[in-house]
Amino acid sequence: MWAGHPRRSALPGGQRAGGGVPAGRTWYKNHVCTRSKRGLDSAFVASGWEPHEAERLARLIDLFLALPEAPSRRLSFPEFARLRDRLGRAAAGGDPEEIEPRLLELYAHVHMNEAPYSPEERRRVNATGGYWNHAGGLSPILKAGPWITPETVSADFGAGNGLQGLLLQSLSPHARTTQIEISARMRDIGEAVREWLGVPQDRVEWIVDDVLNVPASGYDFIYLYRPVRPDGPGREFYARFAREVEAEPHPPVIFSIADCLRGVLSSRYEVFHGDGHLTCFRAVSPPGRRTPANTRAG
Repeated sequence: MWAGHPRRSALPGGQRAGGGVPAGRTWYKNHVCTRSKRGLDSAFVASGWEPHEAERLARLIDLFLALPEAPSRRLSFPEFARLRDRLGRAAAGGDPEEIEPRLLELYAHVHMNEAPYSPEERRRVNATGGYWNHAGGLSPILKAGPWITPETVSADFGAGNGLQGLLLQSLSPHARTTQIEISARMRDIGEAVREWLGVPQDRVEWIVDDVLNVPASGYDFIYLYRPVRPDGPGREFYARFAREVEAEPHPPVIFSIADCLRGVLSSRYEVFHGDGHLTCFRAVSPPGRRTPANTRAG
């Protein structure tokens, strides 16, 4: 189901950029226009979506429908073609009530909930209570648009195969996406997904490490889906995370699924969106270039 939509419940869900900032969106092989090719955005607005989210939702559908079958040598999405075609038929009908579940099932399939973690990786994540590559839903992708500019450096703490960050790159091209993931195998799969989506290699950085070891500094936008539970080593993770983001001259915007940061972040941050699934934080002090033109709370 649709996290953050007023009529729907939630789907359970390093290095700084170099080499300049892309001049526009045309540097993607699979170019995503700023308007839906099918005019679906108006249908979504009519059904109750906010206009900026409806526009991103329609472009996301265009992106999925334009994808060829995934290369079987590197990726295993056996249901992709069937689910893509189901989405295509629903999109042709133009009914949001039919389109939405078809998009969700395709998204969840590509997200790879059944991820190939090694026994040691599973032991380490189980010990700290992290979630196993659960799909965070489309709400973060749809709501993030106003907070990402071409200069943004984003990060996903516990990236899995990197789909969330790659879809953010596809809809809002920006300087760098840093994917932090414990599994080298998931990194390799994520690189294949990146190529499949047509995202340039120099826009994506992978850090293969436990999130407990990775600093939260140097980012403009951070996404996380409860990478560790908030006790034991996890308690220190969230305390350190809060110290690091708050020490930044321009603290990053944070999108947190199954949030453990409320009550840990200081009064320097405020919640500007919360729906029981996705909690969004921004700095109370003027966030400089991270402030979108429209700062209305989501």
